[in-house]
Amino acid sequence: MPRSAAPGLPTPHPIADQLPGVLAEDDFTRRFTQALDEVLAPVQLTLDGFVAYLDPALAPPDFLDWLAGWVALPVQEQWTVDQRRVLVAHAVELHRWRGTRHGLATHLRLLTGGRVEVADTGGTIASVQSTDPAGAPVSPHVTITVAVPEPSLVDESRLRSAAAEHVPAHVPFTLRVERAVPSG
Repeated sequence: MPRSAAPGLPTPHPIADQLPGVLAEDDFTRRFTQALDEVLAPVQLTLDGFVAYLDPALAPPDFLDWLAGWVALPVQEQWTVDQRRVLVAHAVELHRWRGTRHGLATHLRLLTGGRVEVADTGGTIASVQSTDPAGAPVSPHVTITVAVPEPSLVDESRLRSAAAEHVPAHVPFTLRVERAVPSG
């Protein structure tokens, strides 16, 4: 049921309490304003709690998707509400590091809660003279290793899709999900 259709919501500011004495004592006027209070109560309560709507940890799930759009975070339907909350809360950091190894690792760490390592082959060649022979070409490739306590609980296709959004389109990648080795 949508929040606006919740029956019996109390109003924080009854209209009848704000009327001049003559009108406040009139039975018809009080009943009429109670009907208006019933219509306005969801609006007033929503506005009173609007700060909670803007907090990803508190926002209702349907509003969380709107927040994700507000911070330009593409939402995948497969993400759980908890994953969406974490990603929206960290959207600024994710945008700051987008397109980098750190950004990819952070995004996947937030999705899985695991330890993420990203290795790439690079492919940069430096030369002191423009006439130096070029080195052997290096094919770009990214290897992503995600270590989690229980690999069977990770949806690999969802994780692969999230990784594909962050790895450059022309660069192939390998994704490995493995069991985290307890430290200690």
